[in-house]
Amino acid sequence: MRRFNNMPNKNFENSEFAEKIVQVNRVSKKTKGGNQFGFSVLVVVGDKKGKVGVGLGKSHDISAAVAKGSAFAKKHLIEVPLRNGTIPHEIQIKLGAARVLLKPAGEGTGVIAGGAVRSVVEAAGIRNILSKVLGTSNQASNVYATIEALKRLNPKLVRKFKRN
Repeated sequence: MRRFNNMPNKNFENSEFAEKIVQVNRVSKKTKGGNQFGFSVLVVVGDKKGKVGVGLGKSHDISAAVAKGSAFAKKHLIEVPLRNGTIPHEIQIKLGAARVLLKPAGEGTGVIAGGAVRSVVEAAGIRNILSKVLGTSNQASNVYATIEALKRLNPKLVRKFKRN
């Protein structure tokens, strides 16, 4: 069996990406010699200009897991269509048990979102948005559902804002 080097590529060292650790899980495995502990880290990476990615890194220590997750996220960035600091239209998505609703908001509204959705939206550079997590409380599922919703945004559809 061929072995691969698990350490991430270091060519992202001096980059303009912001990292946000969403979830850290300690996992253990029973072996003949006792318990073997490891960590699973969910990392969101974005440039705050419309590019965002998510990665899951696993290792025996947290720093290596964060590096692996960050490297995976940087290799799998998606482009988010932005219109005046918000998304072009409303979208609701169901991915597994997670249901996420994202709505565009007017200037000055800010980011109204829960923890998992907020980390993805802020990393993407969205300044005004309304969101609601309707399904599970699992942060990893909500992050992946938010990424999928942002992938499915159509930049040609635009919601007009009414001013009272």
